[in-house]
Amino acid sequence: MRQAEFRDALLDPDLPVPAGLTDPQGHPAGRRFDVYRNNVSVSLAEALCSAFPVVRALVGEDFFAAMAAVYVRSHPPGSPLLMFYGQQMADFLSTFEPVAHLGYLPDVARLELALHHSYHAADRPAVASETLACLAPGQLMESRLQLAPAVFLIRSQWPVHSIWMANARGGPPPRAEAQDVLVTRPQFDPEPELLPKGAGRFIARLIAGHTTGAALEDDLSFDLTATLGLLIRSGAITQIIPGEPK
Repeated sequence: MRQAEFRDALLDPDLPVPAGLTDPQGHPAGRRFDVYRNNVSVSLAEALCSAFPVVRALVGEDFFAAMAAVYVRSHPPGSPLLMFYGQQMADFLSTFEPVAHLGYLPDVARLELALHHSYHAADRPAVASETLACLAPGQLMESRLQLAPAVFLIRSQWPVHSIWMANARGGPPPRAEAQDVLVTRPQFDPEPELLPKGAGRFIARLIAGHTTGAALEDDLSFDLTATLGLLIRSGAITQIIPGEPK
């Protein structure tokens, strides 16, 4: 019996029990395998429910359960750690025809996945605000700001932060607008921060390894001081890497 055959049968209840699979008495393990298969499917579906509560709220409990069953069949776990199951959910939603009319849903899943990853990310001590304040403007522009492993950026054409807030914390109804969200972990729990217009592009370039000056690229359409203040307050900056002396 091939491992792929066992895996496929384990995740798809429509497939027969793999040939040659027996119980301790040597009998065909049909019923035992069905129980095991059901337990695996339930565990994976519960992991998806825990990871994507807002997606579940948006589509409804029954629909999410049916959708999770489809996801489980096509996306077997890639890690033995169940807490990381659901990595492909956003891409799955992008091609899942029954939710094609909910264009914002994949980005909501990306935000929830970012919050999930942020929670489990490694700790890094944050740079003290005084350290950044002591840099001359020229030094700051020539330096690279390394961000914490718990920091994630979600850039969306949808009001993804407002949608998440409305469903997770009872916030006001979202307005139709693009939103960039920075996920940080200032204490024990991650927080989604709505970024001002223009700041998302700047932070994306910081994450990509650009110096502060290159990330800014003379873009004065947003408040740089406020954005740096947000990064400092949230403990997002873990290292200041000086530029090469000129």
